[in-house]
Amino acid sequence: MQRIGALLILLMLGGCYDFTLPPGPVNPKPPLVRRIGVPPSGTLYHGVYPGQKDREEYQITPSSLEAYEQAVNRRVAWVYFSNDWFAGRDFPTATAEWIRARNAVPYIRLMLRSSSETYVPEPLYSLQAILRGDFDPDLRAWGRAAQNFGTPLLVEWGTEVNGQWFSWNGRWNGGPTLGPERFREAYRHIVQTIRSVGADNLTWVWHVDAYDDPAAEWNRLENYYPGDDVVDWIGVSVYGAQEPTENNSQTFADGMDAVMPRLLRLAPTKPVVVAEFGVTAGNPGVNAVQWAEAALTDLLANRWPAVRGFSWWNEAFDQTEMRVQVIPGLREVFRSKLDSPKVLDHPL
Repeated sequence: MQRIGALLILLMLGGCYDFTLPPGPVNPKPPLVRRIGVPPSGTLYHGVYPGQKDREEYQITPSSLEAYEQAVNRRVAWVYFSNDWFAGRDFPTATAEWIRARNAVPYIRLMLRSSSETYVPEPLYSLQAILRGDFDPDLRAWGRAAQNFGTPLLVEWGTEVNGQWFSWNGRWNGGPTLGPERFREAYRHIVQTIRSVGADNLTWVWHVDAYDDPAAEWNRLENYYPGDDVVDWIGVSVYGAQEPTENNSQTFADGMDAVMPRLLRLAPTKPVVVAEFGVTAGNPGVNAVQWAEAALTDLLANRWPAVRGFSWWNEAFDQTEMRVQVIPGLREVFRSKLDSPKVLDHPL
């Protein structure tokens, strides 16, 4: 009662006294995560390109992702897909949003090309046109949309540059003398243009193939490296036979053992991710189930310590079939291997 009386007196004298409650504990809102974290050594992000049968690489769907995730009984930390400029130059907001809604990071192949045809020069989005600034307004608009997206993105341009199947390879852009230099400058121009509008939530991946094609000194992957300041991660593609008639008996380990020492000498501080790997069913020289099982075994055994993630190319086209949910026995291999604490199915 004495405490209540004292309180009433203080309230009545409120005009004479500065009566305020002491500040309570504050629970600050955690800062918004803008960049995807690098996993600790020995752990690996699990991602996928969730393709379908004979569809373009920008036409991924939630159902195609669900088919893969149900087959392997794990979620993915990133979803890999193409942003093909022959279908539109805008940032792929709709696709990125449904990927984020599934608690995964969109991993975007920024593909400045006029068609999906390979082994041809690019008539519009040439390296020279990029360097002239012909597409700077589009790139800035793309960057502003990426910034407004607000959460982490993985982005690459110049996919598998040391392979002549893509039009940004040196063969199509000045040949041995000018091609690699033009690519380096174009890569820097694209990254710096997008960064100039404040897009700080992008992790930039420089992505090469495990094998130089053509296997010439001028076309070595090292000649295309644009510099540590514009590269956050390094991506690599390692495929087995991609067609039933292809004469290719190379294992995943063959490709990784060949390329990893080169990447480590080139950029020893950069995390490496296997951005693409896969093999087709139906090739008489390669057992797809055994090929994939050996690949996953070596990855999870930390055979290449710099590697921090992988994504299977889960697609079918023409006579090629790489989908885990379709190839007999492959579902069981993925379920067994991915049932490991070393596999991360959420972004850090």
